[in-house]
This record gives sequence, C-alpha cells and structure tokens, in this order.
Amino acid sequence: MDRVLDGKVVLVTGASSGIGEATALALSAAGAKVAAGARRTDRLAGLVERAAGEVLALELDVTDEGSCRDAVSAAAGHFGGLDVLVNNAGIMLTGPIPGADTSEWARMVHTNLLGAMYTTHAALPHLLERGGTLVQISSTSGRTASAGGGVYAATKFGVNGFSEALRQEVTAQGVRVVVIEPGMVDTELADHITDPVTRAAARDMMKSIRTLRPEDVANAVLYAVSQPGHVAVNEILLRPTDQVV
Repeated sequence: MDRVLDGKVVLVTGASSGIGEATALALSAAGAKVAAGARRTDRLAGLVERAAGEVLALELDVTDEGSCRDAVSAAAGHFGGLDVLVNNAGIMLTGPIPGADTSEWARMVHTNLLGAMYTTHAALPHLLERGGTLVQISSTSGRTASAGGGVYAATKFGVNGFSEALRQEVTAQGVRVVVIEPGMVDTELADHITDPVTRAAARDMMKSIRTLRPEDVANAVLYAVSQPGHVAVNEILLRPTDQVV
C-alpha cells in the first residue's frame, strides 16, 4: 500500500474491534502513526502486534470527558501532534420504545453522541493547529429511522447534525469534517442488543445479505483522509449491495 499518510498522527476511538480496529490497521499501513483508544485495552495488544507501524495503545472511555482529554493529550504528546481523529466508539442497543430499559438509552447517548462530542472538543485545538481532519463514524440510521431503532437513530442523527454545524465553523480554518454512514457491517454490535426479538431479527438480517466488512468502512476512511488538503470529502454513505433501507 502507498504510504499516503506518512508523517500523519491519528487517534482512533473504539479501536479494540470491528471498524475501529480495521481503521487503525489500514491507516497504519498507509504510514500514519496511530493512537488506538478503547476501554478493552487487553484487545489492543493484538492490534499493536499486527500493525504495520507504531501504534500507541490507550485506555479510553468516551463517556468520560476527562478520559477523552487524557487520550488526546497522550496521543499528541507521544507523537508530537494530532492530524486526524476518527470517532468510531459506539454501541447499538436497539429495541422498541414502549417498555424499554431507559438506562440503555442513556448509554447510547453518552457513548455515541456525547462521546463523539467530548473527544472532538478535546482534539479541536490540535486539528485547528495542523489543518487536520475529523472523521465521524455515523450510520445509515443517521439518515433514516426505523421501528425498533429510535434512540440509536437519534444518536446518529445527532452526530450528523453536530458534524455539519462544526464543519461550517472550522472549514475556513482548514479543518475537514467527514461523516461516514455505513449500512449493516459484520461486527459484534448486534450481539450487544439485549431485547431478544430485536437481536434475533438483526442476526437474521445479517445472515440474509452480504454485509459490509469492517475493512470496507476502513477503506472509506482512508480515502477521505488521504485527499489533498483542498479537497473535503464531507460525507460517504455506503451500504451492502443487498441492503434495501
């Protein structure tokens, strides 16, 4: 692979599995110095071993604003700056709204939305200094809400709205804001669903179509962040060919 990101420093959240792990590996292979943040730090050891270049493993809980600031500071301090932030950490606890366990709503809002906001806010001084790039891993659910996914969709609609407002605020200073909206990806997200009917439906759907792979989303991230500085790829929507909505 061409080392199109030589000299760039990247922080990826939620890097212990799935899209985050694949993105960290892809950007490392492209020459970036990568800080990989996650709660499950034990899983980051394998990522560090498999990466093409230097990867700094960081304990990061995006629901804790202090943890976000510490991770950004550690990444920038270790590598001498920060050029790219990939906000990938997220959870998908879908299920019907009536009778829902509202503590799961709070977990999704704190992780998917506030977590992305906290990490973005901490990283912005570095991105502004270096004309960097912010990548938000959103979802097709940030465009179209569906029954059983109301609160998850609300968090992703929130990410999209926050990102567009931020883009308008910082684009004149050279910071690019990218929103990537994948459809169904073969990751462990569906396994975290606690509602048995919704979990079974998600698993059945994943078996019935050719899902995206984490590497497909990582390639979209790489494409966006490797464009020349005057090119801003603000939005990428990618679905499995077989996915209808």
